[in-house]
Amino acid sequence: MRADRLVSLVLLLRQRGRLSAATLASELEVSTRTVLRDIEALSAAGVPVYAERGRHGGFELLPGFRTELTGLNHDESLAVLTAGSARGQQAFGLGSALASAMRKVVDALPEGHQATASDAARRFLVDPETDLLSRRRGTDEVPDHTMTEVRRAVLAGHRLRIHYAAADRSPAWRTVDPIGLVTVRDTGYLLATTSGADRTYRLDRILAAHELDEPAQRPDRVDLDELWQERSARFRGGGDQLTVLVRVDPARREEMVGTALAVLAEDANDDGWLRMEVTFQDARHAEWALWQLSTDAEALAPPSLRVTLRDRAAVVAARYGDS
Repeated sequence: MRADRLVSLVLLLRQRGRLSAATLASELEVSTRTVLRDIEALSAAGVPVYAERGRHGGFELLPGFRTELTGLNHDESLAVLTAGSARGQQAFGLGSALASAMRKVVDALPEGHQATASDAARRFLVDPETDLLSRRRGTDEVPDHTMTEVRRAVLAGHRLRIHYAAADRSPAWRTVDPIGLVTVRDTGYLLATTSGADRTYRLDRILAAHELDEPAQRPDRVDLDELWQERSARFRGGGDQLTVLVRVDPARREEMVGTALAVLAEDANDDGWLRMEVTFQDARHAEWALWQLSTDAEALAPPSLRVTLRDRAAVVAARYGDS
């Protein structure tokens, strides 16, 4: 435990220069007396740390002293930095451990990259609604090459060409200006703009992607958390929302919850299925969501949605009837 604290103390001095004993104690969550003992231990071990007295004094390392952290590649470093971002720090009560890991990761990055590391991590947001132990449906189903191209464009600030399959539409190529990546309830999203208009794309609907050399038209700094909240509120508040009463196979419950805007009520039927009252953006959204669940869900109300789904199924059945 003390060894980890000593490493963190050295990294703090390396990255931030001269620091007072009080500042170090606050960062490491120990007493100033403990900090002074740790400084003595570092000096005895040959670490070139010295004290500068006076009003603006403190402890400092000799210039050029560097610690090393091995075993982390670029993506692993970025993953830790993302986990240590504003919301990730609270995950499982590991805020202090994550802060220590972040200091080590930043120190291990190549010279010239350290200043931009934290800014890059701010382009990723893990929403608190996400179960960090569950399967990430929104990102795991995206091919590695596609996900790599999207991630690179977001981090480099380059425009992105994506082959996107919107709901109930034929896939089409489009060029976007990527802003950041968000994961919400197991579903990943790319936040972007197109010709200045806000656009949000589900990652599992991106069939292919190519990073372009052109710079993206986007702000240099962004509060991704605030931006996501604005877009979510706008999406939930707009359109002719439709409330649907539905029977769902419990095995498909998470898909229903992840697709709907809100779950208003839920209980178990005697037949083992769930009875749910959910809200969709509009009738078209509801039709698409229920169709994806096939025979594992049944819309009970409103009658208009049942008619739409019945007619759609009749067309499909007629098409394959002769064969």
